Amino acid sequence: MTDRRTALTAALTLMILFGGTLPAWAERQKPLLMPGKSTLYQRVLARPGAMLHISAGSAHALREIKPFSVFYLYGERQIGTEKWIKVGTDSHGNTQGWVKKKQLIPWNQVLTVAFRNPATQNRVLLFKDREGLKKLIQSNDQAAYQQLYQRAVAGTLDKDSPVIAIQPERHVDIQEDFYLVPIQQHEDIYLGSEQAMMLQVTTVPLKEAPPPAAQKPVEQSAATPEKRPPQRARRFRSGLVFVTDATNSMGPYIDRTREAVRKVYRAIDQAGLKDEVSFGLVAYRDNLGASPDLEYLARTFVPLKEGTDASAFFQGAAALTPAKVSSQDFIEDAYAGIKRAINELESGDYAARYVVLITDAGARSADDPLSSTGLSEDELRALALEKGVSIWVLHLRTPIGRPNHAAAARQYRAISQYPGIGDFYYGVKMGRVQEFGRVLDALASQITRQVRSVVEMERARAPRPEPELAPEPLLNEAPAAVDNQLAEFQQKVAKLGYALRMRYLQGSQGGAVPEVFDAWLVDRDFQNPARSTLDVRVLLTRNQLSDLQYVLKQVLIAAEDGLLSPRNFLNDLKSLSATLSRDPGEMQGSTSATSAAGSNLADLGYMREYIEDLPYTGEVMNLSLENWADWPARRQLKFTHRLERKISYYQALHDHTDLWISLDGGPITGDSVFPVALEMLP
Repeated sequence: MTDRRTALTAALTLMILFGGTLPAWAERQKPLLMPGKSTLYQRVLARPGAMLHISAGSAHALREIKPFSVFYLYGERQIGTEKWIKVGTDSHGNTQGWVKKKQLIPWNQVLTVAFRNPATQNRVLLFKDREGLKKLIQSNDQAAYQQLYQRAVAGTLDKDSPVIAIQPERHVDIQEDFYLVPIQQHEDIYLGSEQAMMLQVTTVPLKEAPPPAAQKPVEQSAATPEKRPPQRARRFRSGLVFVTDATNSMGPYIDRTREAVRKVYRAIDQAGLKDEVSFGLVAYRDNLGASPDLEYLARTFVPLKEGTDASAFFQGAAALTPAKVSSQDFIEDAYAGIKRAINELESGDYAARYVVLITDAGARSADDPLSSTGLSEDELRALALEKGVSIWVLHLRTPIGRPNHAAAARQYRAISQYPGIGDFYYGVKMGRVQEFGRVLDALASQITRQVRSVVEMERARAPRPEPELAPEPLLNEAPAAVDNQLAEFQQKVAKLGYALRMRYLQGSQGGAVPEVFDAWLVDRDFQNPARSTLDVRVLLTRNQLSDLQYVLKQVLIAAEDGLLSPRNFLNDLKSLSATLSRDPGEMQGSTSATSAAGSNLADLGYMREYIEDLPYTGEVMNLSLENWADWPARRQLKFTHRLERKISYYQALHDHTDLWISLDGGPITGDSVFPVALEMLP
């Protein structure tokens, strides 16, 4: 009791001394505001190797900070020649200590970019300043660009060059060699006739890049990082899962698939590649609630781990028979089969992963009440690409399915789109079994040849091959005259195979993201401005993704129950979207649907502050109440269905623990991260 009375007396004394109010230092500390903002606080990202100290200038560190930890800024102090930053884990005064400023990166919006695979397009040039890049863009001097590009590739950049680095030659998979390229500044510009964005970025690898060679200038070491000794983590193994429609019309195609696989096993054995290619087999039917006699929705008949052995494959495949009853209507739940196949591929150490869908009908998409996945074409494709899986579709355009042909083709072209290459869709005219078999033979043969070429190069230690610009030839028993559709399809397969082999072969040759440095780049291909060179992503933790799913669900439920007017519905969505881009940790209180205060950023008058200065905004933030009011009810419904599909995607992404990245090398937890594609967010 005495202690409590003493504390109360001290507090009253302070209030008297300071005119009835507590001094500023006795109130809860607030983070520093961003310049020109009234509600947005400055935030920073810890570079790998950053150390936390108890005080500014302290010689002894408390601990090493987990790479890419996000902090709020609470103060800045100059000690000698070193600047120090006081950091906290939240905006409520929970400060942690002091960190050297050079070990932190501004993180005022959580957008980052990922480089696309250079096997399918030009590599990105990184410029030392805005003026050098802008001058080249405005002049549109293709000859000057080519000269800079060739010098960067050759590693002969001089100190006066406006270019300081080039995207690594090998594809750096953000999920295998995690890195961040935060956006610091941006400027709109036209590249030719295309709207483009100049970005100032900071390149930050999670692992240290190899040290530059002695006496080499910084510019050249960033452009041409030193090669490390080969360290092969895995063989170039290919995993291919056939996903076949197993309804009662598919008997001849199931038999022909078995025949094609038998030929490939024979070729694999002859080439001595028995352990390098594995086949799996998944079959699907349709919703059992609508047709219980179908027996199953999706079933694995041959797991990939058993599919290196021909006898095991055919033993499992023999059990696959077409259904004896019809499904409710012509379309079936093909996406259930594809999703199951993706799960099969995640368990193996495959450098190349393929799903081949064989069907004569369209698929149940997310807006179909009988869909089991709740995923649309976009969400399913994104899930596949994030796991390194390409989807190929052999669509049997049989006479009975004619009314569904166009709709099914649109679906399957969408799910089989692969960045920089196009779609892997093949429509088999009239569903001819002979043509189907020829295509299947050709594709399986190409995959076998791709594996064999890598193995032979490694055995001979041959130099890297040139890109294949023409399709590989068919097996000898295939007809000499191949129609244009098959030739085009083969060419895409060859291009994809080349990209996968280069990623694998270059994986042991260094080429890591350059060491930390600032640079300017343009987000479009200088020679082909219609093509983007980057993917924009938002870094989220697993807990934040759960929060996003929960909040978005609450907004949709409130809207459907009539608790939100169209204005509040859109304002809640915009608030959620803006908070995601600025401070994902604050999502839970960003909308009136979840906030006890019953308000959102728009109600509070802060929406403009959150949205302005963002280099990229999504569909929701660009949608106005006037747009919404002009939309017919059907379009409004499609919009809300897209949001519901994203919720299903978040659940699938959350559940695939192999996709998440533990920044400290520990087990996957709620703090593990994943760079979510911007277009997959609301």
